[in-house]
Amino acid sequence: MKNLKTLLKKHSGRSSGGMITVRSQGGRHKRYYREIDFKRDKFGVLGEVMVLEYDPNRNIDIALIKYADGEYRYILAPKDLKVGDKVISAEKAEVKVGNAMKLKNMAVGAIVHNVELMPGKGGQLGRSAGVALQLLAKEGRFAHLKLPSGEVRMVPLEAMATIGVLGNEDVKQMVIGKAGRTRHMGIKPNVRGVAQDPDSHPHGGGEGRSGIGRKRPMTKYGRPAVGKTRNKRKQSSRYILKRRK
Repeated sequence: MKNLKTLLKKHSGRSSGGMITVRSQGGRHKRYYREIDFKRDKFGVLGEVMVLEYDPNRNIDIALIKYADGEYRYILAPKDLKVGDKVISAEKAEVKVGNAMKLKNMAVGAIVHNVELMPGKGGQLGRSAGVALQLLAKEGRFAHLKLPSGEVRMVPLEAMATIGVLGNEDVKQMVIGKAGRTRHMGIKPNVRGVAQDPDSHPHGGGEGRSGIGRKRPMTKYGRPAVGKTRNKRKQSSRYILKRRK
């Protein structure tokens, strides 16, 4: 649908001032951004899957939904969702692939994706290929969700989530095959620090092939590249019950 697609501008890793702020970006193929309905806030209106489409901006397919009132929207396509299937979003809906509802109305053990961290903000957890979260428990105002990483996190019971596992789980087996394909994706070659001169990178210089020459690897800008590089604790950390490590 034309009104759901907009041309994605190229920035090539540059800021508004024209300075490169993200290295190794640029030159990708022209692409359109598809407006995805992460909020699933069209409550009580039955929709039909019209077509499953490839989306160049993400590693999973998307489904074009035509609702009973004539509106079209894109959603993330879960595994086993087919053209012609009916989906609905409601506070309490049938437990069926593609349906969305609030966590408080789901049974413990439910497999979900596209989960909101804050009610009404739109799905932020579980949006990539082959991903699914499991509802482990409900306690007070929160649901306990197990993430694919093994992390267990508390999410408000009022948050929306979609039933099912996201498709294209074999994306990790994809072989790029040639250098040109990464260039089409907007990824430019990245030169190793040890192959540069000492003015361009802290790892550079030396006679012949030489190692890093210091105790720990550094970024191009002289900051530590490995180990603990951030000290600030996130506000959301208090909602993590079990860490992935």
